[in-house]
Amino acid sequence: MAAAPPRPGDDATRDAPVLARLAALKAMTVPELKAEWRRLFGTDAPNNSRPFLELRLTYRIQELIYGGPSREAVRVLDTLVDEFNGKPVRKARIADPRKPVAGTRLVREWDGVEHTVTVLRDGFEWKGRKYKSLSAIARAITGTRWNGWRFFGMPAAPRSPR
Repeated sequence: MAAAPPRPGDDATRDAPVLARLAALKAMTVPELKAEWRRLFGTDAPNNSRPFLELRLTYRIQELIYGGPSREAVRVLDTLVDEFNGKPVRKARIADPRKPVAGTRLVREWDGVEHTVTVLRDGFEWKGRKYKSLSAIARAITGTRWNGWRFFGMPAAPRSPR
C-alpha cells in the first residue's frame, strides 16, 4: 500500500519553508508574482490580478510539497466536466462505490415485515416503485429519517482524512 502523502502539520521542518514561501508572496510585486508563476507553472501568468496570482501560487506551492488531488478526485472532476459539457460518451458514471451490482436484492426486516429492495442501475426498486436512494426507501418503511446504507446493513462511506 502506498504511503500517505505528507500533510501540513506533520513535520515542522517541512512546513517552515512552505510558510516562508507563502508569506513572501504577500511582499512580492505583480511582476515578481508573474515571474514566480513562470517558474512554478512553466507558462506566462494568465492575467495581472494580484489576488488571483497569490491564490493560485499559494495552492501550487502547497501542491508541490504536499501533493495534489487524488487520482479518484481528478477522475470525478473530469467526469463532472464531461457531464457539464454534454459529452455524449462519459469517461465513467459517478456512482457510490458502495452500491452493489444491479440486480442485487437487499433484505431488511422491520416491525416483523420483511422488505426486499432490488438494486437498479440508476436507483432502487421497492414494492414496484423506483427510488433514487436507499434513504428514501428507509423513510418510507419506517416513517423516520434514516441513513439508507446503514438501515440496510451496508458499509458506511469511508471518511476522508482531514
